[in-house]
Amino acid sequence: MRLTSKWHAPCAALAVLTLIAGAPTVLAQQYPAKPLRIIVPFAEAEASGLVSRRPARGNDARPLGFMRVAAQELAQYPVKPLKIVVPFAPGGGVDFMARLIAQKLPETLGQQVIVENRGGAGGVPGTEAALRSAPDGYTLLMISSTYPVSPSLYKLAFDPIADITPIVLIAKGPFIICVHPSLPVKTTKELIALAKARPGQINFASAGTGSGVHLATELFLNMAEIKMNHIPYKGTGPALTDTIAGQTNLIFGTSSAALPMVKAGRLRALAVTTAQRLTTEPNIPTVIESGVPGYETFAWQALAGPKGLPRPIVDRINGDVMKIIAQKDMLERFQHEGMVPAGSTPQQLMDLIRREIDVWHKVVVRAGIRVE
Repeated sequence: MRLTSKWHAPCAALAVLTLIAGAPTVLAQQYPAKPLRIIVPFAEAEASGLVSRRPARGNDARPLGFMRVAAQELAQYPVKPLKIVVPFAPGGGVDFMARLIAQKLPETLGQQVIVENRGGAGGVPGTEAALRSAPDGYTLLMISSTYPVSPSLYKLAFDPIADITPIVLIAKGPFIICVHPSLPVKTTKELIALAKARPGQINFASAGTGSGVHLATELFLNMAEIKMNHIPYKGTGPALTDTIAGQTNLIFGTSSAALPMVKAGRLRALAVTTAQRLTTEPNIPTVIESGVPGYETFAWQALAGPKGLPRPIVDRINGDVMKIIAQKDMLERFQHEGMVPAGSTPQQLMDLIRREIDVWHKVVVRAGIRVE
């Protein structure tokens, strides 16, 4: 191409741009024109370097060192102590269950298991910290029936489904509807009738706004179509103490906390919130049997890990915990606390979490519950 005047310059520029624009197409058609290299930022088995430089071509191409090292590490797991994060203060039911499991796991894992309490703000900060840890199986998280409530009450910095690896459901147990002996009711049907006759005049205690005790009660009120007055406390202990003293009329107490008071005659048990009666207290009917069809809820504890926890580690811990909760001494401890061993596959635990997130969201919306 010969340019004879300055007026041909734009045409020349356009021709050059056309050639450049067409270059990627030509290059794409010729790719690959030379050997490729994949850098793996991990050492090969028994190699001291960080990058595998072994050439891999055609059908012989493999992930090489990375897969071998990963498999080797999983086969040796665990090689150091594990940590179970409890996102609540020491002394509660979740902490009790974590320490019970932590005492037993070393028998099967061969490593010490430490419990770390990170309480506050409904368990959200401690949960977030555990879920942000490395998915290597050395930091686990104890979750409970409060976990699926959190998305409806707090602005979370994590996804309660996508950012968790469920491992195993450990135990579950009922709440017990307990009233002060001065309240003139002996059955759940009588309680419902009294609440309808005196709407908003019966006071119920809870362990705090948004707690499992609170939401279990709100679900009952909604399904029974009655109204009561909520008195929130800072924990189950103070709520139970004031109900025993007659400052409040009713509480949905955890079985471990409420049963001793029932046996001592300081509270009257009307019903359990599970679908089946407690084997240790067969004379206490269920809420379903007492005239509220479909009502069922329970307190539970489970083990989980951060997103991306390898399946071999999940299966290892799941299997070990399943064996532990079947031991005779564990069954006796659970029974003493009014709990029963649950057990589950990881998928069954995930299904429970999904289901309860939906259930409690509806309860929170209907009751207009807000955490200040």
